[in-house]
Amino acid sequence: MSEGKLFSLGIEEEFQIIDPQTRELKSHIQQILEEGKMILQEQVKAEMHQSVVETGSNICENIKEARVEVTNLRRKLAEVADDKEKAIHVMNAARYFLPHIFALSTNSPFWKGRNTGFKSYRAKIFDRFPRTGIPDHFNSYGEYESYVNLLIKTGCIDNAKRIWWDIRLHPIFDTLEVRICDVPMRVDETIALAALIQAVIAKLYKLLKQNLGFRLYRRLYINENKWRASRYGLEGKMIDFGKQSEVPTPDLIHELLAFVDDVVDELGSREEINYVHEILKMGTGARRQLKVWNDTASMEKVVDLIIEETNMGLR
Repeated sequence: MSEGKLFSLGIEEEFQIIDPQTRELKSHIQQILEEGKMILQEQVKAEMHQSVVETGSNICENIKEARVEVTNLRRKLAEVADDKEKAIHVMNAARYFLPHIFALSTNSPFWKGRNTGFKSYRAKIFDRFPRTGIPDHFNSYGEYESYVNLLIKTGCIDNAKRIWWDIRLHPIFDTLEVRICDVPMRVDETIALAALIQAVIAKLYKLLKQNLGFRLYRRLYINENKWRASRYGLEGKMIDFGKQSEVPTPDLIHELLAFVDDVVDELGSREEINYVHEILKMGTGARRQLKVWNDTASMEKVVDLIIEETNMGLR
């Protein structure tokens, strides 16, 4: 089996339902579900909030197939499989790169009509829920399984779906699920981030097969970078824990791209990965939203931008 076929992937996106007249959030989920399921079957479902709908792609063989899936789902509305022991070790290592990927996705600077000062306020909202954020590392799948079983036994959760970490072993499918990202406005951004996530996992798996370890950092350290990504997006600095110094976030993104470069062509995602450079040039959705806000002081204009960019490239 080629590396490209080994590292299949799927993409989930969540969309807020906007009233076309008032541009306000609308609790319109039931009608969307009823109509959407006729077309998309189980690829559309409700989320925690009544104004949010989630779409999920089928399993895709490569990043180009994923682009077709995501574009198709957006138009009509709008993974890495290893054995669990290897998946735990890859998950442990991948935690370090989550803030880097998160910074590229930041797209929620507003909350209840006000500028929060964060590039991703969504992350702060989710901090209020249990079993969220960066997970601890686990020495083995058995240790992880014992943790889940203890939570179930003590009534904390009824199943592993109630664990909402930024990266987790999917409770049903044999895959690692990266959940830290904001949903970008443009399809090209979603595809680029999915390609980058796929490449990170593929590279870490390749190192694991070669018995080359990757240094594991405690959650306390990684959380420092996650906070910086949430607050500043690409405009701030993160900590390079190896050098023990602050580094501009774009510099770390370039280092990440170099780190995964040797697996990109194997995965067939060179073109999609290259779009990360475009994100670095134009800024994330948060920067673009804030520019409109600073220029117009109009939340309606901000929503118009989101609608325009969400639909970009669908026709």
